[in-house]
Amino acid sequence: MSHANQTTIHLDQFLKVQNLVGTGGQAKQVIQGGEVQVNGEVETRRRRQLRQGDVVLFEGEEMVVVFDDDESEHVS
Repeated sequence: MSHANQTTIHLDQFLKVQNLVGTGGQAKQVIQGGEVQVNGEVETRRRRQLRQGDVVLFEGEEMVVVFDDDESEHVS
C-alpha cells in the first residue's frame, strides 16, 4: 500500500499551524521531551509525517488531522 499521493504535514509544523507552540524551537522541545502523542503513542520525531485521521494529543487536547480540499489543514 503506497502513501505517495497522500497529503501529509510534519508534526512540528502541525503544532505551529494549530498555534500550540510559537516557534519551531518550542515544537522541537516539546516533541523531543515526550510531551506529544500521535495515535496513542509518545512521538519524539519532530519530522513525523502526519496523515489524514491521525490523532495528536498535546497538553490534554486531542486533535484529529483533517485536510481540506484546498490542502490546508484543520482539526475537528
